Amino acid sequence: MAKRKTKKRSRSLGSRKSSSGSRGKKTAKLPKHAVALVVMMHAKPGQELLLQAELSALIRPTRKEEGCILYDLHRSTDVPSDFLFYEIWASRDAHAEHKRTPHFLRWNARKDTLLAAKESTFWKKFA
Repeated sequence: MAKRKTKKRSRSLGSRKSSSGSRGKKTAKLPKHAVALVVMMHAKPGQELLLQAELSALIRPTRKEEGCILYDLHRSTDVPSDFLFYEIWASRDAHAEHKRTPHFLRWNARKDTLLAAKESTFWKKFA
């Protein structure tokens, strides 16, 4: 009787379920000088859709930038006029370069007509 060849089934890490929750997951190591930036924005009344469109237009070109590690846009589930960018940059210098790109300069020229308030804070991961 001939032996059957069996293929080994590989399981991707994403399909495994861990009983230890997130404690067992390894995260990618960030560059030494990486920083997180949290930008919270509140749209002027009636400008929510325009603000969403302007912010969404920043995503694709920004994610292509060399120093951009993560660039995610969120909208509040409680206050629909509130938006949040969660960004991770390789360094503060990488973020400074981002602020000189054509897409950011375009946004910067328009933001005052759309925003009622904006707050941004840099963060450094320590654990």
